[in-house]
Amino acid sequence: MIRAFVISFLSFLTTAVSTTAAPDDALFTAVLQDHIDVIAVDYPAIAQDDRLDTYLAQIAATDPADLPSDEARLALWINAYNAYTLKLVASVPTATTIREITGLGTKGNQDTAKPWDHVFATVGGKDYTLNQIENEIIRPRFKDARIHFALVCAAYSCPQLRNEAFVAGRLDEQLNEQGHRFLENRNMIDPRTRTAELSQIFNWFKEDFGSDENEVLRYLADFVPTSSANSLRNETRRWTVSYQDYDWSLNDRK
Repeated sequence: MIRAFVISFLSFLTTAVSTTAAPDDALFTAVLQDHIDVIAVDYPAIAQDDRLDTYLAQIAATDPADLPSDEARLALWINAYNAYTLKLVASVPTATTIREITGLGTKGNQDTAKPWDHVFATVGGKDYTLNQIENEIIRPRFKDARIHFALVCAAYSCPQLRNEAFVAGRLDEQLNEQGHRFLENRNMIDPRTRTAELSQIFNWFKEDFGSDENEVLRYLADFVPTSSANSLRNETRRWTVSYQDYDWSLNDRK
């Protein structure tokens, strides 16, 4: 069933590539606002919402190289990652975690591949995996660690899925807001004890935030209250860092 979904969905997107209009970000925003309740995603409702397919068809038809700025291109790639992740999870109603989703192989032997390694996301007429979008395009091309506050892999420990599309004109503001939210809701930073219990994201992608743990802490100072920020910047070596277990359960409505 899952294999059939991928084959039919790729065929749908391939047909859609005949159009050239840029994605309608307001359409994606409408989908997000209708189906996100604070932090929880209503995947069954998304599965029934044709607007997501329409938006993904627009993503499939848009060549990022044709967009006018790096901000527009980065916003497109972030939206593509998040929208395709929504589509993937919504297509498997029995999943309790994205890591359960296998059997999507359409090119080569992918039946046991992790969900991030399945080729099913079409952008500008080219097919990608979610890993390729994140690790071969977004991270190396744009070199902005704040993308880790915006990309949402459908897990509870991920950043909260924003209830609007990322857009070029407000991208810097949106990424900063995501950083503040992520540090507030998914991390514990206590200036009294100088302890930081951080998301595994800061461990897995440490090199994106700094050359060592001290630089990571100083980076985070931009996204926390002043009392914590001052200590992170000026007393960095006195802080103790630990990393939380990652909760892979779906960010859905329980």
